[in-house]
Amino acid sequence: MTFEDYLAVKKIDQQQFKQNEPVRYAVWKTEFEQLHPESFTTQKKFLINEIRRKYLMR
Repeated sequence: MTFEDYLAVKKIDQQQFKQNEPVRYAVWKTEFEQLHPESFTTQKKFLINEIRRKYLMR
């Protein structure tokens, strides 16, 4: 699973996230590539919800 696929599963608009928060996007992508998706979700649980609210996929 790629980071882009993961964001789609979490209903996060990848383009808006990348455009509006490029540094956070890059850091998360790097971390995601080094972790199992479930571990990434556990580490970022509350932050993922915050990002989803900002960049909800329509």
